[in-house]
Amino acid sequence: MKRHVIASLLMLATGGMASVAIADAPTYEIQKSTTRATVGVPAKASVTVQGKNGWHVNDQAPITVTVKGDPGVDLPKQKLARADLAQSSKESARFDIPFSASAAGKKTITAEARFVMCQEQACKPAKETVSLEIDISAAGEPATPGKQKKQTGPKSATP
Repeated sequence: MKRHVIASLLMLATGGMASVAIADAPTYEIQKSTTRATVGVPAKASVTVQGKNGWHVNDQAPITVTVKGDPGVDLPKQKLARADLAQSSKESARFDIPFSASAAGKKTITAEARFVMCQEQACKPAKETVSLEIDISAAGEPATPGKQKKQTGPKSATP
C-alpha cells in the first residue's frame, strides 16, 4: 500500500512538472516583414501572429496593432483592428500595414500588437512590440521586396 501511494505521488509530481514545461513554452511567434519602398509610392509592411506549442489566436477576442513611424513615414491608419486583418485563421493572424514615405533612407515603423492566445483549457492576453525596418529609396531608384523575420514571443505572454 505504501509503495502504491509513493508511486501515485511520483506520477502526480512528474505530471505536474510536465505541465510546467508546456506552460513555459512560447505561446506564439511574431513574423514581421522588412521591406524596401520608394518615396511617394504606397507600400505595405506586415506583422503576423503565429500560434505555437498547441496555442492558437483567439478568433473572438479583440486583436489590434497600433503603429508609429519615423519622420518621413506616413501611416494612413495608426490603429488597425480585426476588420483590418489581411489574413486570419485559427493558427495565425496577419496585418498588412499600409504606408508611404516622403523621404529616402532607413526608417522604422514601430508596431504594438495586442491579441489573445488560447489552448484547450486556457487563454492568455499578449502584447508584443516589434520594429519594422524599411529601406526607402528615392523616386526613380528600384524598390525590391524584403525578407521576413521571425521573433518568438516570450515564454509566458503577459498583458
